[in-house]
Parts: sequence; structure tokens; C-alpha cells
Amino acid sequence: MSELSALSLPPVLLSPTGAASAQELSKRADIRRTAQEFEASFLSIMLQEMFQEVDVSAPFGGGQGEEMFKSFLSDAMAKQMVKAGGVGLTDTVAKEMLKLQGLEE
Repeated sequence: MSELSALSLPPVLLSPTGAASAQELSKRADIRRTAQEFEASFLSIMLQEMFQEVDVSAPFGGGQGEEMFKSFLSDAMAKQMVKAGGVGLTDTVAKEMLKLQGLEE
């Protein structure tokens, strides 16, 4: 079991028997990464919607590139939010993806 803890996978992604093959661990890590990317995309869209009604003249200063840079900011903020623990979507999405792959807990 010490091999699994060295990978620092959350418990939801660890094999219930404790004896996971390298291929299974790789698949579980890919699922975790995909779930995190999904949560970041979701949060980015939510932040973009939130910033839509915010007067941006003060923090961004307007200009032609304002809309583009606003989306970059939303993406960066969303990625940092996920890195800090997110809002809990990653674990739920990862569990469902594991079920679909036949790798249930």
C-alpha cells in the first residue's frame, strides 16, 4: 500500500483491493486530471458570467483586448481555485468516470 500513498492519489481513486496495476493507476490518474480540467472549465464559465455585469473600466482599463484578457483571467482564476480544492466537483465527476470505466471503489 505504500506504493499507492507515494502517488498521492485521493482515496476515491485508489483501488479497493489495494493491489492496482500500473495501467489501472495510470487510468485513475488520467481520470483525476480530466475531472479537474472539467471543474476548471465549469468554474471559468461561472466566473465569466459573473464578470459580465461588472464594470471593468477600473481593473482592466478597457481597450480592444479587454474581452480576451478577461477570459484569460477567468481561466487562470478557475485553475487556481481547483488547485486550492475547488468546489467539490472533481471528486464527484471522478467517481462517476470510474464507474463508467468499471473501476468503481
